[in-house]
Amino acid sequence: MPLTSPTVLILASGRGERFKASGGTVHKLQALLADKPVLQHTLDAVRASGLPWHVEDVGHPGMGDSIAAAVRHTARSADAAGWLVLPGDLPLVQPATLQAMAQVLQDQRAVVAWPEFAGERGHPVAFARDCLDDLLALQGEKGAAPVVRKWAGQGRGLAVPVQDEGAVTDIDTVQALERAEALLAARLLSSCP
Repeated sequence: MPLTSPTVLILASGRGERFKASGGTVHKLQALLADKPVLQHTLDAVRASGLPWHVEDVGHPGMGDSIAAAVRHTARSADAAGWLVLPGDLPLVQPATLQAMAQVLQDQRAVVAWPEFAGERGHPVAFARDCLDDLLALQGEKGAAPVVRKWAGQGRGLAVPVQDEGAVTDIDTVQALERAEALLAARLLSSCP
């Protein structure tokens, strides 16, 4: 039986404390970027990728708990290829990056994979179905880093070079939002004929 596409898990349940501490007046996912909320940009990219997706926006104690809950919610399909874990505060990630990470899982070249832009690890991090039990066991603030270390340590992890600065551009502070605004404006300008 062929595998289906992996599901993009959009994590949107964090408290956004660093953003508020930097002067933000709203939650970072609701902050406006080019007149549209940050989370909406992320959702638009995911929709444009054509991949199945799930938003995890129920409050959880930590990122690990959010990932475990999202995996639990989407793991019903026995033929699912896995998951792409994407924090909701990456509004500039490109649909092609999401598709590339899904393709890595579908090609079965790795159990875990992450995009890399200019030597920096980014998101979404891709996890094959082999990681199910490890992902379901996650809890606390560390997210899925222990799962990545485990599988990468066994030689089953893969860095995927991408030409997408959006894969490493998260919105944790007001200054990061301003930088994303400049990057988005430059992207739009370069796409004009």
